[in-house]
Amino acid sequence: MYTSSQPAAAPVATPDEFRAALSQLASGVALVTVHDPEDGSDGEDAGMTATSFLSVSLEPPLVLISVREDSRMDELLTRVGGWAVSLLGEEHRTLASRFAMKGRLSDRLLFADTPHHRGEFTGAPLVDGALATVECATEQRIAAGDHTLLIGRVLQARVPGPAGKPLLYFRGGYRHLG
Repeated sequence: MYTSSQPAAAPVATPDEFRAALSQLASGVALVTVHDPEDGSDGEDAGMTATSFLSVSLEPPLVLISVREDSRMDELLTRVGGWAVSLLGEEHRTLASRFAMKGRLSDRLLFADTPHHRGEFTGAPLVDGALATVECATEQRIAAGDHTLLIGRVLQARVPGPAGKPLLYFRGGYRHLG
């Protein structure tokens, strides 16, 4: 029987093992967005689908997102500092898939086809019809493996309409409540 307070030295789980294990955890789906006003006259909007969004603290209100290190989103979030999150409902499955695609169309074209409005504090796109929206200012950045964890102070949180059903991600695919 192992009795030390330190974990036993063991091999690290492979990426496939890790992915298979965590696919058993259902998570909500969100669209994280940013607006960079310094990129041209209209600025630049960017977005990414995320299942790694969570509440950190109520006092002060803090949330966390995980962004792939050295990605375009990581670069923009480092430069701009303000961002937004739209919690997606089951009717947003196609939208979530489009913003999750590698090698996708430009974000400018994706936002042109996405009904949205601008956040009051960040100017970032917020999805019309989202279950809830949150605008944040980056409070802390933490390097973690091949990702950056961003802790954001919540500037504004809204539930714009009647409660809908969430879009979930489970076992490698989008799901909804039955």
